[in-house]
This record gives sequence, structure tokens and C-alpha cells, in this order.
Amino acid sequence: MAHLVSLDNIAHRQIRIDSARVEAAGAALNMVPVVLSEFLKLVVQYPIAFTKDKDTGRFACVALFGFHDGENLFVDEGRWEGIYVPLQVSRQPFFLGQAGQPGEGEHYVVCIDTEHAGIGADGERIFDADGQETACLEEAKGRLAELLNGEEPTRQFIDTLVQLKLLVPMQLEITFGNDDTTQVQGLYTIDDARLAQLDGDAIARLHTQGLLGPAYTMLASLGHIYAMIDRRNKRLARAA
Repeated sequence: MAHLVSLDNIAHRQIRIDSARVEAAGAALNMVPVVLSEFLKLVVQYPIAFTKDKDTGRFACVALFGFHDGENLFVDEGRWEGIYVPLQVSRQPFFLGQAGQPGEGEHYVVCIDTEHAGIGADGERIFDADGQETACLEEAKGRLAELLNGEEPTRQFIDTLVQLKLLVPMQLEITFGNDDTTQVQGLYTIDDARLAQLDGDAIARLHTQGLLGPAYTMLASLGHIYAMIDRRNKRLARAA
């Protein structure tokens, strides 16, 4: 069970982070939320899609790792095989917590999950002997900042696509090498035909706001679904 506390350079001075264990801890994740600034790194290897919150109806951008709950095809024998590890994985075991009182504006403090599997006797220290932040912690804080700063542009991207009625459910029915068939449900993508038919004003709006590139990046990323099928077939063959 997670145990989140504010990071302290005295109480947590001896903590070490093992990046390999951090990545391995993501073995049960079949998707994670992502932000726009990650797209050009994600598109090299992961499909990028949308999910929809059944209670609020709000969409989120996600990178896909597997076809079933608890399945990550990019972690094999405890090792992450992806070229790029998404921020929501690599920033672990650190989180941002809100500080201050309502009405005082948004203030954040760095928190740490002291029960995270990435913490151990080996790995990189987050504070040096004098209590100063190490490069390991500075990099983690950079990832947290990128996620925080990416929330608004990503929300703008999604809201614009919704306004233009460009989001449609993904239809995925896959037959694997062992003849098992699965239907992947709950994912959405961009309607490429409707995108191509947008008038000049709508296209100009997307381009001016820097949203046209990410839209086509998402569409291009879906080809990686075939590579994921291949990964799963190889696992099935190995286990047979």
C-alpha cells in the first residue's frame, strides 16, 4: 500500500532509488496517462489513444502497453524494454502534493511513496551527505514539472478535438497466435476521415494552436498495435 509523505532532506536522506526497479514496478500497467510534450518520444514505440471517464465524461491521453488489465508487454522479466519510459512511470516514487490553504493559489510540494518497490539499499541517493539534492532527485523533479506543465496544453488539445467532434471509439478485435480473440474496449482515437475534411478555418486553428501535429502523431502511433500483437504472440509461444 502506498504511503505518501512530504519529501524531507533529513528524514529521507538515506533513501536510494533503483531506476530498474522503478521501471519493473510498472509491469502491471497496461496504460498510463501522458502529456503532449511526450508525444514525439512516445510515437517511436507506443500507441497513443484516449480513454473516457465513465463518471465525468472527460477524456485523457494514454500510452498503451497491453491489451488486458495488468498486462505490460514492454516489461519482460523485470526489465523495461521500451526506448522511452513515460513520465508517469519514470517519475516514481515521487508525486506532487498541493500545499497551502484554499484561495492562496496553487502551491505544490514534492512527496514520496516510502513503500514503493523502487526504493532499496541499492541505487542512487536523492540527497547527499549534506542534505543537498542529487542529480537523481533533480531529474525526478524535472519529470514532475513536465507533467504539471503539460496538463493544460493536453487539456486544450482534448477539448479542441471534442469541440470539432473528432473523437471516435476504437474498434479493436484481435486474434493472437494461440487463436484466442480479444476485443479491446473503452479506447478512443481521432477520426482521420473527418480530420481530413475539416474546413480551412478549423485546420488553421489547429495549426496555429500547435495541435495539428499531435493529432497526426496520435494517428501514426496506432501502427504500433501490430508490434504489440507480435510481442504478445512471442510471449505466448515462449510459454507454450
